[in-house]
Amino acid sequence: MEKATFSGMEPINGTDVYYEYYKHESSRDTLVLLHGFLSSTFSYRRLIPLLQTEFNVVSLDLPPFGKSGKSPKFVYSYKNLADTVIRLSEKLGFEKVTLVGHSMGGQIVLNVAHSKPDLVDQAVLLCSSGYMKRMKPHIIFSSYIPFFHLYVKLYLQRSGVKQNLKNVVYDHSMINDEMLYGYLSPFLEDDIFRALTRMIRDREGDMPSAALKRIETPCLLIWGEHDRVVPLHIGKRLNKDLKNSKLVVLKDTGHLVPEERPEDVLQHIRSFMETAGVQESV
Repeated sequence: MEKATFSGMEPINGTDVYYEYYKHESSRDTLVLLHGFLSSTFSYRRLIPLLQTEFNVVSLDLPPFGKSGKSPKFVYSYKNLADTVIRLSEKLGFEKVTLVGHSMGGQIVLNVAHSKPDLVDQAVLLCSSGYMKRMKPHIIFSSYIPFFHLYVKLYLQRSGVKQNLKNVVYDHSMINDEMLYGYLSPFLEDDIFRALTRMIRDREGDMPSAALKRIETPCLLIWGEHDRVVPLHIGKRLNKDLKNSKLVVLKDTGHLVPEERPEDVLQHIRSFMETAGVQESV
């Protein structure tokens, strides 16, 4: 993958947000990529080289993931993360963007489209989370126990990066050392686990059907047929609740569609944007 035109940290909402900006020499369309839970910009490593040949691309690490700040004082709610995306977009001078969100990132895309519809030309939801409830009260209460972050760390260590990757990709042969280290490296320091403990308290439930039905932004939903993390029936339900949406199902594909099927994702995004009349010829 080519190096970003520029990258760096931007102080927003009391934390540092890491982003990479791949600027196209002529395109007027900007795609902002939001990754999923326990992930980072790394999950778009196969998709960005394809997108950047046609669009301006910004990929950011949502706090507290990747290289972004991990402050235990930051509010890790979807509402505040959506506001963080909005503020970064405004700081970079974007008036209109296409938001692309994978898994949890898709839920944040929906929050942005709901709260700041004028910013979002269209939304692309890659196996977006949906209809999840807030953490149960006893788990939220337990998060206040001293050193609870160590329990979070132990839980994730027991599940293991390799096992988690096997759960999110259909073809296990694509899992190699580079992939393992890329998803493991952000979790080698304890700060992330303290922040995840705060996220347990802050994360509200996913947007309810009533709120989803008020979103008028054109939405493209791309799903893996064999997604075991956010099953296809969630995509079908979202497709019904979002009044201006289209669902595409990729065969022989799991949850991690940006890694598994980047060429197909590019093709569907391009077709979707052309149909919506937002991609201008130069």
